[in-house]
Amino acid sequence: MRFLGDLAAGNLLSESVAAGDWLRMADLVAGNRDLPLGSTDASVIATAERLGIHDIATFDRRHFTVVRSRLGDLTLLP
Repeated sequence: MRFLGDLAAGNLLSESVAAGDWLRMADLVAGNRDLPLGSTDASVIATAERLGIHDIATFDRRHFTVVRSRLGDLTLLP
């Protein structure tokens, strides 16, 4: 509920998946079949790479500690 409130208040920004992100998402999903990595987590990583963002807010540490970003290690928040 707090997450949705922060989005509504403008404290967090929503970013759309760009056309070029789809291929990177497919690469991530194909390269991490053993997890399995879903399209939602892959979109977060692809978007972070495109924007040059290292900080990821997530409670799903399982996927984000295993998958390697082109940016290197991601900082998981909180």
